[in-house]
Amino acid sequence: MTDRQPVLFLSHGAPPLADDRLWTAELCAWGQSLTKPTSVLMVSAHWEDAPIAVSSTTPGTPLLYDFYGFPERYYRVTYDAPPAPELALDVARALGGAVAQDPKRGLDHGAYVPLKEMFPDADVPVLQLSLPTLDPAALVEVGRRLAPLRDSGTLIVGSGFTTHNLRWFGGMGADPDAAPPRPSAEFDAWAAEAVSAGDLDALIDFQRVAPAAREAHPRTEHWAPLYVALGAAEASGLDATSVVDGFWYGLSKRSWQFN
Repeated sequence: MTDRQPVLFLSHGAPPLADDRLWTAELCAWGQSLTKPTSVLMVSAHWEDAPIAVSSTTPGTPLLYDFYGFPERYYRVTYDAPPAPELALDVARALGGAVAQDPKRGLDHGAYVPLKEMFPDADVPVLQLSLPTLDPAALVEVGRRLAPLRDSGTLIVGSGFTTHNLRWFGGMGADPDAAPPRPSAEFDAWAAEAVSAGDLDALIDFQRVAPAAREAHPRTEHWAPLYVALGAAEASGLDATSVVDGFWYGLSKRSWQFN
């Protein structure tokens, strides 16, 4: 019998996350604490596509280096996880068959950067799912429909950032451990409380009720994957543990596990 998998929302970091010893150690320990999944379904902030789509299921599809201006070594990173064609079929069935396939779409950095730390052996099949919308309620519904995949051993991961305003990012010469801007800290504290309380209504209505919401997320694509995770976790009661916290270049790296 396959163990039911939890659901994760993680703040994924840019490619330089690999140089942050604390964060990489936290992600590594998190991965080791999990029962090894049969597959991983990643919902990354860096892929918006409607109708909803899944990534390539062909072995050897290259990673998508969807970032600019970084040192060359970040473009030589590899993560050769097996494709997940069976999971693609399961996702299509769960979502009623209305799923496109992008045969050229490899994993983007919202997927492979954290997975390289959590599952460094790259031995778990991975499939990426697009965000068909940024509407919180609609994404919760997507998560609800995907929830049964947990029972067959699929780890569903929303990959974004708890706060994401790149005006706060001072570049590679800045101090990654500097105190965060007040709006980032205020939104992070609200998010920690709302998720801990399982307050789905408040989380869906975050742009109206959360402090500094529009500063923390000038555009909401990095917060949106949380809603897929919330929908997938809802049936088990939104029992959340904050596994990673703190700030990186002013951005909240808070990440949760829903059991």
